[in-house]
Amino acid sequence: MSVTRKRLAGSAIGAVLALLALTGCGSGDDEAAAVPKTATGTLEHIAGEVGCKPDMQTDADTIRQALCTNKDGDFDGKFVLATFATDRGQAEWLAGAKDYGGYYLVGRKWVAVGEKKTVAGLQGTLGGDVQEGSEHMNPGGSHNDSGSHSGGGHSG
Repeated sequence: MSVTRKRLAGSAIGAVLALLALTGCGSGDDEAAAVPKTATGTLEHIAGEVGCKPDMQTDADTIRQALCTNKDGDFDGKFVLATFATDRGQAEWLAGAKDYGGYYLVGRKWVAVGEKKTVAGLQGTLGGDVQEGSEHMNPGGSHNDSGSHSGGGHSG
């Protein structure tokens, strides 16, 4: 009888999840409408989506990285665009890079790094998730209440 209960419970959970997905319940419809579907493709393709001619810095099998400059008004600024051969490579790169602060727009196997305004503007075209680097290297970032470092640190 316990096998039957497990099957029923599994079916019920699956049905609820399917219903939530179909109705959009809990998906934050306003936010979902504001952020487009996440871009995919080569570094050149993603750069082209935002009007950037990439200045290639690294062209290896595991990572391709370029500098981009955009003067589109919504997101004026320079940013770094990197694409990765694997999800794991991206995750490892991002974990190390975040130690240096900054703002990251993260898509599947690609990352754009730049100032907060630039990354937010890129998200309007490329989709993806905005992430913030280390609070210790991001003065004034959302990790810090007042933009100053306080508590438990070194004294001068």
